[in-house]
Amino acid sequence: MRTLISTAFVSLDGVVEAPGGEPGYRNAGWTFKDVDFLPEAFEIKGREQEEATAMLLGRVSYEAFSPVWPDMADFAAYKPMPKYVVSTTLGEDGLVDGWGETTILRSPDEVAALKETGGGPIIMHGSATLHRALSDAGLIDRYHLLVFPLLLGAGKRLFSTADMDARKLRLVEHEAYANGIQKNVFDVVR
Repeated sequence: MRTLISTAFVSLDGVVEAPGGEPGYRNAGWTFKDVDFLPEAFEIKGREQEEATAMLLGRVSYEAFSPVWPDMADFAAYKPMPKYVVSTTLGEDGLVDGWGETTILRSPDEVAALKETGGGPIIMHGSATLHRALSDAGLIDRYHLLVFPLLLGAGKRLFSTADMDARKLRLVEHEAYANGIQKNVFDVVR
């Protein structure tokens, strides 16, 4: 079974909305404007590109990343990688050219089926709504979290408020950086 890794920039109070400056959120761009940049705090981002064999995105994140990431040197390893977009509304005409093979999935059940295929780890960036659905369904195997020393208040949260049984996580890697960012890598205990 393939490992599904969720990677996220998250504020201390759990907000994941618009870390890179996506429009429509009052604190958009909070990862760049409110915390000093330290390259070592983002080392895991390069490692994710080296280890992943496919990328999974929700429609909103796909529409935000697809016009920009294909030509960015920082994300070059993702360009040839197969991509999967989970959406009930996106059509084939909404996919961009030149960013590798892209397949539309329509449900968490199709994500579960993808995990049963051959291949290595699947990385999921952003995609707050999709993250909550897949986490609630027990489909995420690992979390790569860069926790920023910020309280943002309102905004899309990483985890849902669904009433569910506790799920145990095992901390497999962690580090704190001089700018206050904390890296936490958790495996889901099954």
